[in-house]
Amino acid sequence: MFPPKIFRHFFPHQTNSRSLKTLAIALNSARGVRGVTWEQRVEYYNMREEFPKPRHTIGPGLKDEEEFTDILEERRCTTDLGYALRTFNPQPYKGAPSSSTSDLKKAVLESQYLRYIAKEIALETGSSVEKVRQEARGILEEMSHNLQLGFIRLMAYTVNKVFKRLFRSIYVNMEGLNMLQQAIQESPVILMPNHRSYVDFLIVSFILFTYDIPIPVIAAGIPLASMKVVGEILRRSGAFFIRRAIGSDKLYWAVLSEYVRTIVRTGCAPLEFYVEGFRSRTLKSVVPKLGMMDMVLEPYFKGEVFDITLVPISISYDRVVEESLLALELLGVPKPKESTTGLFKASRVLQEDYGCMHVNFGRPLSVRQLCEGKINRSEYNLIPRDLPQRPSTEIQDCVNWVAHLIVRTQEEGSLISPWSLMACLLLQAPITTLTEEGLQWHGLTEKTLWLRKLVLDFRGRLNWPDSDVMSSTVALHHSIVHHKAGRVCLVQDGDPASQDPLSPEEGVMRTAAAVLMLVSYRNQALHVFVRPGILATAIHITKSTQKDELFSFFCFLRDVFANEFIFIPGRASQDFAEACSLLQKCGAVHMSEQEVTVLETGLEVLSFLQKLLQPFLDSYQLIFRYLCENGAHVFTEKQFLPAVQNLATKLILSGDLHTFEVLSSDTQKNVLSALRRLEAVTKLRASQQNEYKVNKAAVRRTGDILCKIICDIPVKIKLLFCVRLENFVLFFTLLSLK
Repeated sequence: MFPPKIFRHFFPHQTNSRSLKTLAIALNSARGVRGVTWEQRVEYYNMREEFPKPRHTIGPGLKDEEEFTDILEERRCTTDLGYALRTFNPQPYKGAPSSSTSDLKKAVLESQYLRYIAKEIALETGSSVEKVRQEARGILEEMSHNLQLGFIRLMAYTVNKVFKRLFRSIYVNMEGLNMLQQAIQESPVILMPNHRSYVDFLIVSFILFTYDIPIPVIAAGIPLASMKVVGEILRRSGAFFIRRAIGSDKLYWAVLSEYVRTIVRTGCAPLEFYVEGFRSRTLKSVVPKLGMMDMVLEPYFKGEVFDITLVPISISYDRVVEESLLALELLGVPKPKESTTGLFKASRVLQEDYGCMHVNFGRPLSVRQLCEGKINRSEYNLIPRDLPQRPSTEIQDCVNWVAHLIVRTQEEGSLISPWSLMACLLLQAPITTLTEEGLQWHGLTEKTLWLRKLVLDFRGRLNWPDSDVMSSTVALHHSIVHHKAGRVCLVQDGDPASQDPLSPEEGVMRTAAAVLMLVSYRNQALHVFVRPGILATAIHITKSTQKDELFSFFCFLRDVFANEFIFIPGRASQDFAEACSLLQKCGAVHMSEQEVTVLETGLEVLSFLQKLLQPFLDSYQLIFRYLCENGAHVFTEKQFLPAVQNLATKLILSGDLHTFEVLSSDTQKNVLSALRRLEAVTKLRASQQNEYKVNKAAVRRTGDILCKIICDIPVKIKLLFCVRLENFVLFFTLLSLK
């Protein structure tokens, strides 16, 4: 509620606090009361900016504390209709033409690039050019947005209502928002949020509408377009829709790339897309997809724009709306098809509390500055701009580097909740303790406070609003754990309508669903720990103090886990230096020019970090074992995923495997991608069923090294192992593993 002086401005004769409260309710409701005119209501709404908004300081222990504003606080004190109908006066890019969506489509269809591609396809297929152009027109109609302010207001009205039900607060860093507002006026802007929830699709436009910043056009999956009514509302709110399986459809690629490039080139609206390509089902960052990234950067490479501004946006949730759905998807349950009916069925989520959301607008990044010294743009001067041109290796490497930099910046801008820290600790307990006895509450809170200090030492951003936050966060996540009689236990939901006892395999899957929900929240904090964690693992297995030996093993693990965690290409040395610095800062190791020495005071930190990565090591080793022992040298992805899951289930039931994370389809696919990158598995190009051929000897060599990590077997080994790492071959010799 706003200060009483606001209402005294309208009603100076009222001095009674109860009367002022009644008037406040009247002004903020749609009904009104006797004596309150619409003119007074509008005057109140228009002057609300003169009064300070509630602020929230984030980042205890950070060098630069940031102020976040709760944008829902004001929304709760005003009418939804008044908010949606407010004056919207954005300041667009100064070079943008005043054009409509039909002008945009016309520019795409009449571009020299699309005309050239249409002629090429006509020659290849024997069709007429006009027929190909007609097909291109149909693709564009299916794809293009139809942004209209009236529908933005409709979305604002609806989303405002929904967000007030779902979230306690939505915090936004105002400094980042102000920098964005300035950047939009100076160059074409690309908004690049991380993607953890369907809510991400709405939140950025909601914030920009609130603060009079131009509404972005947003890249979305084509299934959303097929939702009755909702699909058209999204299209008119700025969404343009892309097919998921484009494959080698030359015409579709041409229409899409020209459409995106025209938006960037003209700067008619900010462009928003998810560099990760899709929603992360594990709540940790996904290796970026480069298709859209290449399209948005090409106008700069070709000299069609002076500069492009990239804005990383980090969206952090206390609790994700789809948490249970994500776990089931990872276990192989098909994702429900997007539909309007399904949307209404999901309305029960409005009865739940999802805590707070933090939206951190990162510092705008100039593409011109990022690419300086990395590329030679003169190669684009050799042929006309309108003709298609395959990018050079130098350009591809630059695009890949920028994409990884964006995702890493998103990670650094995200806020870690106390629940993420508690999840890290809960998952290091034996599964029987989690499901039966439970962890002692006092011990868990003490260890969480210890971990909080470690996160701050590692320069992580924490959302720690008050001293009671641990109790409230466990209550918020009642669907995952319950706190009773001084202990915290994992919740395992069964089907109350079923009278039949669960089979052992069903019991494993039920426990796995609960564990994977917990894992997803642990994953939100992994980016802070992964580099020192890899170094801690290297120290543990090599038993070496020599920096060069530790660096070699660090690079090996970094490359193996390049699909699990985000590493910027070409920065292995910087990552190693960062890991050394962080471990030294928290008192775990002592550094000299040639050596890294473990200190007695650092054993607890190193043990925690090793256990944090242990599930990944266990999962990879199991899958390597499956590939080596399976008789077939060629397999399909459809055969691979259930076979690994069946093997893991049997080993869990026998007590030979203690991690449930290997049951996750994402982990299994990441292992496959890692082996392809290490050239131990190759994808058969002629296959229509995603067939792979395995080099069992190469898989076995990699698995042997990980096996030494897991089992810690005393062994004397001399091994020359070669792995491809960032376009060069890294040779390292592991000597005298003790």
